[in-house]
Amino acid sequence: MRISGLVRWLLVTGGVVTGWLAYSATQTNRSLPIGLAVPAGRKTFYGPTSAQLSYYEDTAAAGRPLVLLHSINAAASVYEMRPLFEHYRAQRPVYALDLPGFGFSERSNRDYSIDLYTNAIVDFLRHIGGEPADVIALSLTSEFAARAALYYPDLFHSLTVISPTGLGDPDDSATLERAQAGGLSETVYKAVSSPVWSQGLYNLLTMRPGIHFFLGQSFAGKMDAGMADYAYLVSHQPGARYAPLAFLSGRLFSPRILEQVYQKLSIPAMVLYDTDPNVGFDRLPALLEASPHWRARRIPNTRGLPHFERMGKVAEALGGFWSELPA
Repeated sequence: MRISGLVRWLLVTGGVVTGWLAYSATQTNRSLPIGLAVPAGRKTFYGPTSAQLSYYEDTAAAGRPLVLLHSINAAASVYEMRPLFEHYRAQRPVYALDLPGFGFSERSNRDYSIDLYTNAIVDFLRHIGGEPADVIALSLTSEFAARAALYYPDLFHSLTVISPTGLGDPDDSATLERAQAGGLSETVYKAVSSPVWSQGLYNLLTMRPGIHFFLGQSFAGKMDAGMADYAYLVSHQPGARYAPLAFLSGRLFSPRILEQVYQKLSIPAMVLYDTDPNVGFDRLPALLEASPHWRARRIPNTRGLPHFERMGKVAEALGGFWSELPA
């Protein structure tokens, strides 16, 4: 009876899962109309070492360019940087890039890798030209921006990272390093990106309740409803699943980013942080001690998106940081 009961359970569970995958893959609308992440002009260009890229700009004001880089997650977009864009657009030229696989940039089924994202940032900074830029990156994208700054410091005037990855528990980094060295990340990636169930899995992750749950964790107070709505729309587009599945596999993280990149930067850099349910800062003191180029500013009573909840404090921190830099 126990065996037959287990068999029945497996058959029912398998039928439910199969039914969900079939329904999700065929019935979910993946071409919802989306507007602009920020109310500004949008352009496209081809990054010679990356992809077809889309970006927003407001160049009405004079000054040093400010470049904003959103995070990598299941439903990422430039909307994540919207408060910064709106705050600075009247003060200086501001640009915000749709990273490969997100927004209006190319979302093809390709190899989404650390090199691709690093190259996209370099391509974009070269594309806008002019003087070196002040760059602000969010979460995991901090790692790619830091790599770009390490390889091409002449493109950067400064780098600010908001809730960056790579500064958490050393044991987590060691676990990630073992997983990547042993091929586990690639195995997971191949599993989750299987054409049999990848669309159904992604659809499950980007249902409205899931988006509201995960996004809500990044706010100390009330979640930004506009951001949640936009996240749902951008996650329901053709090809939207490809880049997020690479993120979910762990293959986009660098386990030794602190030692190999952050500590080696030669440009002025700053960390903005407080508490974050997904990111730790255990090794931030070690970074500040090891490198004279880094500083940090805590934005209290925030979580992963301090610029949404305390933009005034964020602007104060940025203004103080930039005022100390050479013109």
